[in-house]
Amino acid sequence: MSDLSRPAGHPPSEPPTSPDLERAGGRLLATHAGLIRLVRETDERTLRDQMAVTAIPAPPFGEAVRASWMAERLRSYGATGVRLDDTGNVVGWLSGTDPTAAAIVVSAHLDTVFPADTDVAPRREGDRISAPGISDDGRGLAALLTLTRVLSSGPVRTRSPVLIAATVGEEGIGDLRGVRGLFERGAASDAAAFISLDGAGVTRIVNSGIGSRRCRYRVRGPGGHSWVDWGRPNPIEILSRALATLPHSDEMPRATTWSAGRIGGGTSINAIPEEAWVEVEVRAERSRDLERADVRVRKAFERAVVDANRTSHRSGVDTNNPERAAELDIESIGDRPAGLTPPASLLVRAAVSATRALDLPVELATSSTDANIPMSLGIPAITIGGGGEAQGAHTLAEWYRNTLGPEGVVRALLTLLIWDEAVSETRLARGEAAD
Repeated sequence: MSDLSRPAGHPPSEPPTSPDLERAGGRLLATHAGLIRLVRETDERTLRDQMAVTAIPAPPFGEAVRASWMAERLRSYGATGVRLDDTGNVVGWLSGTDPTAAAIVVSAHLDTVFPADTDVAPRREGDRISAPGISDDGRGLAALLTLTRVLSSGPVRTRSPVLIAATVGEEGIGDLRGVRGLFERGAASDAAAFISLDGAGVTRIVNSGIGSRRCRYRVRGPGGHSWVDWGRPNPIEILSRALATLPHSDEMPRATTWSAGRIGGGTSINAIPEEAWVEVEVRAERSRDLERADVRVRKAFERAVVDANRTSHRSGVDTNNPERAAELDIESIGDRPAGLTPPASLLVRAAVSATRALDLPVELATSSTDANIPMSLGIPAITIGGGGEAQGAHTLAEWYRNTLGPEGVVRALLTLLIWDEAVSETRLARGEAAD
């Protein structure tokens, strides 16, 4: 689990009773027909925003220019109190009619997986828009902007305040630092629920967060000449032997994986390396399986170093002399907690109701997203797509097609409205809501 703790005085993660939501989506779809029509009529504007934000490079730890653009656009669309927080997130507010209500967070992530020099300019190719990051998370950011614009422009206001957030560090070794900052010490520390808009799609509801541990295993040794010093501990060999002892997929616990993603070291073909490294990730749906898999991987590398020092020959290896023995250094480069928002949760049921109101099938899913952090804290959280369809995420060939694009934004809007209505009715029944 995460080392985060639930903030003191945090509101209950779920009301003990909640109204029937089965028909709420259809009812609110009709009640707020003007709002829904505005989403659909301004769909081309959403696409322009999607292309514009995608065209701004946002490599890992380099999201600042895109963040400034998002902040300016959110202000122009009616969000209040827009600012960059200490972590680099863009945060703003849509005020609610009940000043005593806890906020719901609606977010999308700013960063991409691509280096700063990647050509990210979108290109229209028939019915597709192609660009690295056009869907992940260009679509989510555009949907977030449209949601802000639509809710700010009409007479409809939620009872609960809405915290709009564009987060940093969702991808790779960003390690969810943006959303961690929001909930550790930021604007979301007292939030009641969380919706992440990530990528394309209109049917999936991610309510289960896959946890991951990511480590860089670095082995250092005395190095030497490939002929004269043959037999000394070889860091590349040690890493290879450790990886070879890790289990095959059919030997792993259910819904648990490991992967060696990057490896490097050495200076020359005819030299024993002085050091080498490999980055290994383990993933699991359940926290206890994640912990066990992480321990198993660590022990494999520890054993490989011990064995290499014990069996080395012609090198005068003395394990008590660190200058002659191999050493292992383990650096944590990522720790995403696992989490779950149960299907019976009010937030999940609101998303299900919104999806069915649009005559779309429902798929509850598991993934690793910004929602992992609030899930791990017991705060109801889901991730949904921003509409349309896409392929090639995390590749240079990524593309987006706007099939059912507006429906993704409408689904997000309906989910928010259904949740807000249900929570407000529950609070009124308890006598908690403001007059």
